[in-house]
Amino acid sequence: MNKNTVLGWATLVMVLMGILLVVLAVFKYDEIAGYGFGAVGFGFFANAWVFNALKGRV
Repeated sequence: MNKNTVLGWATLVMVLMGILLVVLAVFKYDEIAGYGFGAVGFGFFANAWVFNALKGRV
């Protein structure tokens, strides 16, 4: 596996974790804890976006 493949897999895993955290925030934790789960989920999306942008440049 080269660096681009590793970044691709890391992007996929981070997107899946972000989806999981946002779904937990919406459906399970409907009080204050849900805001934290949602914020961390969107943080995972932001990091996945950066990893996707780095593919081909590293």
